[in-house]
Amino acid sequence: MKITVFEFEGSERGAWEQLDTDHVVSCVSKPLNRSNGAEFGDAEVISTFIDSSLDAESLKPLSKLRLIATRSTGFDHIDLRYCQGAGITVCNVPNYGDPTVAEHTFALMLALSRRITLAAERTKRGDFSQSGLRGFDLSSKLLGVIGVGGIGWRVIHIAKGFGMGVIAFDPQPDRSLERALGFRFASLAEVLEACDVLTLHVPGGDGTRDLISTDQLALMKPSAVLINTSRGGVVNSEALIRALAEGRLAGAALDVLGEEPWLRDEAQMFRDGADLPAAGLRTLAANHALLTFDNVIVTPHIAYDTNEAVRRITDITLANIQAFASGGPVNVVCP
Repeated sequence: MKITVFEFEGSERGAWEQLDTDHVVSCVSKPLNRSNGAEFGDAEVISTFIDSSLDAESLKPLSKLRLIATRSTGFDHIDLRYCQGAGITVCNVPNYGDPTVAEHTFALMLALSRRITLAAERTKRGDFSQSGLRGFDLSSKLLGVIGVGGIGWRVIHIAKGFGMGVIAFDPQPDRSLERALGFRFASLAEVLEACDVLTLHVPGGDGTRDLISTDQLALMKPSAVLINTSRGGVVNSEALIRALAEGRLAGAALDVLGEEPWLRDEAQMFRDGADLPAAGLRTLAANHALLTFDNVIVTPHIAYDTNEAVRRITDITLANIQAFASGGPVNVVCP
């Protein structure tokens, strides 16, 4: 098969060369999007990461495409309806980064609770003043966890080591986890009202878009903070800005933002065929505004990014492609 790997990093070359014996593999550093799809019209398999735009307009020029092997757990960036109609199989990489993302969640939590980013920036300028850097203990605080899947339960496990209480919401609560880890499931509203720290671990897509918006933020304590390592669209950026600006939320630490591909290369907006709707422009503006708050920490979608997790991503993706080539696809999300 002709395989094109997008968003390729040179360090992965040795792994992808394993496929060269049986297939023709091309690796490109750029993401796939509407402007370049026609360049890869002969690809039968593509492997993409989080910056590629896999909507119908991007995929239509790839007339020979049979498999999308996304190197991510989430697949909300892929038009599954189009893939279903076009007979394209889509495979993902489940559970590769559960402990990795859980650890980054606590890195953000600690950075926010102890104002580490602001303190580090000051000392680099030679300013060793402690003014305005007083933080708060995580011990004895109540952690609210939205989504108790593979990442969520690991977050709860770590929280117990910090001496935190835990209250959680999941649409399909696993009572055995509740007993084993010593936390309590509750309604979404109860979690929002009670927690001191809120952390989100839900999939992206239409079902969770704006899950945390004006009404939900209004339920939270003014002293509470928000952590998001799930998907940018889960939190409404404009609502978050209003809550922070009005003192109705004490802070936020975000590894993900809405319209991330546009943030990484805003020049895309001015290219032929670009189609960022007005709502997307508002989200971009809101993201820039978030960066101006001293009580907001933003990292560039790196919660998954450790040596160990990247190796797992590559290994599982290669196995997905080989299984498809053998006629027994695995980790299939479409059809």
